Amino acid sequence: MAENHQLWGGRFTAEPSEYVQSFGASIHFDQKMAAEDLHGSLAHVAMLKHTGILKGNEADQITAGLHTLQEKLAAGKLHFTIENEDIHLNLESLLTAEIGPVAGKLHTARSRNDQVATDMHLYLKNHLHTILQLVVELQKVVVNKADQHVETLMPGYTHMQHAQPISYAHYLMAYYEMLQRDYDRFEFNLKHTDRSPLGAAALAGTTFPIDREYSAEQLGFTDVYQNSLDAVSDRDFILEFLSNCAQLMMHLSRFCEEIILWDTQEFQYLELSDTYSTGSSIMPQKKNPDMAELIRGKTGRVYGDLMGLLTVMKGLPLAYNKDFQEDKEGMFDAVDTVEQSLTVFRGMLDTLTVKTDNLAHATSHDFSNATELADYLASKGLPFRQAHELVGELVLKCIQEHKYLKDVSLADYQALSPLIAVDVYQALDPRTAVARRNSLGGTGFDQIKKQIAAAKAALQ
Repeated sequence: MAENHQLWGGRFTAEPSEYVQSFGASIHFDQKMAAEDLHGSLAHVAMLKHTGILKGNEADQITAGLHTLQEKLAAGKLHFTIENEDIHLNLESLLTAEIGPVAGKLHTARSRNDQVATDMHLYLKNHLHTILQLVVELQKVVVNKADQHVETLMPGYTHMQHAQPISYAHYLMAYYEMLQRDYDRFEFNLKHTDRSPLGAAALAGTTFPIDREYSAEQLGFTDVYQNSLDAVSDRDFILEFLSNCAQLMMHLSRFCEEIILWDTQEFQYLELSDTYSTGSSIMPQKKNPDMAELIRGKTGRVYGDLMGLLTVMKGLPLAYNKDFQEDKEGMFDAVDTVEQSLTVFRGMLDTLTVKTDNLAHATSHDFSNATELADYLASKGLPFRQAHELVGELVLKCIQEHKYLKDVSLADYQALSPLIAVDVYQALDPRTAVARRNSLGGTGFDQIKKQIAAAKAALQ
């Protein structure tokens, strides 16, 4: 009768076929958690020694072997095989090769179920800190850019139509606020990620007198799971992360869409640095915003990571199921995509040129000051609805005569309403329109300066 040589193969009489082994193996992607797996094992053996479950000399021998594996991993000298199927069995096999059969005692009071959960918590916790820092670095660029353009005017849009004149800094600070919400969400995500499942074993805990708080402390976790079933089957912290990533990428994608649009010949509001642009293989004149387009495209990729894991999780009974093997690649992918996108976007925004003259021209050659005229009439006592109708009729007339509100003569204005005086032209000036909007959170220059000052203080 054929034998099964897997580490779990005691009750089996036949080896899985090579095709089945390959299909079931996860080592080609979960090796990304090799460092975390070794870290978790060091904490576990320290706990086994601390509680007396393992003799001191055995624990020390295992610890020394794990340190050797850490050194080999750092040097790129560890080689993994599909036969050992995942990172846990690969490292256990390599540890056995280093120190002999005593390596088998490392798995006392532990299962791959709590082991892999611990690895993922450690991996994601580390990368959450990286992503939080990258969000802050992008916010700094946004705030610095805004600080340079407080008095740069631009058309504000609704429905992609000129609506009212605003400060370009006001526009930028809207994205600062979005990024701050992203930061807050990732920071809250840490609360659920910074929790140790180690010691939950397969699903029911263990008969050994383990100390889960001790191993959690060794790993730098601030909390432990209070229910062993939940500990091995919880992937909410990853779903939360992927949801946060999806929202962050959506914000970057919206920003990229406007950069792409405003970098066109039709708008010419911005120009991207050559460093973040590419050319065409056939059209010599082309300068394409490929990095902005790529970030916009990668947003769909991260959405897919979220929907993939939500779908995997939706029908799973407690506790561990092999379906959980599908929880890692989306997490790894989202981590890589978000970290790269934040880094590229930061450089792209920092180096782009704002064409202030073109923005100013667009603001002064439109009807985005129509609300100013309506407000002007309302401030003189005319009911706003009447003022709105009068101004709408005047705008139509100006369009038909190919002119703007600033070009209407005082006599024509006074024919429209005797309430209008020569000060109307000051009210219609885009700079006046922006400066006067000093309601809390408005585009007024004083309000923008307050927003920027508050942001700088928060970022410090």
